[in-house]
Amino acid sequence: MISIVELAAELGIRKQSVFKIVKRLGIEAQKLKTDDSRGQLAAHVSDEEADLIRQSVKPQVSPMKADEKTNSAGWFYLIQLEPEVDPGRYKVGFAQDLDQRVRSHRTSAPFSIVVNAWPCKFLWEKTAIDCVSRDSEKLHTEVFRTSDLGEVESLAEQFFSAMPNPNDLS
Repeated sequence: MISIVELAAELGIRKQSVFKIVKRLGIEAQKLKTDDSRGQLAAHVSDEEADLIRQSVKPQVSPMKADEKTNSAGWFYLIQLEPEVDPGRYKVGFAQDLDQRVRSHRTSAPFSIVVNAWPCKFLWEKTAIDCVSRDSEKLHTEVFRTSDLGEVESLAEQFFSAMPNPNDLS
């Protein structure tokens, strides 16, 4: 399950647009209380429904814009979501603007801290996530739990040390 808010952020569109797509596709969103919604009811769709929504958005992206995003450089971040309560729970992902991304996470995880961030190309995100989370329990989209956050950071260091600097690539 993924929340409409998370899906909208992933797709780079407003949540109202996602709700319109949900309605057009005949999908019925489920209202659930989650940690990320701070106990409030929030609309969610299944992973399969989210894939349908993603596919319906993709044709609207021009080839040039898709290529720009694929080649864009930014940051791969490792955020510890609740250092005191659940120190092994973390989120990883790509952001072009790291500060803005951290601010958006603070609404649902106010005590979160950025453990580290590495220069990254958007194209590398999925591979980097698979690499660093391989020994972790998947809790949600890009959210995992581990018994050793230091090991996750070490795996990320190893991954990015093997990659070229994305700012040096044309």
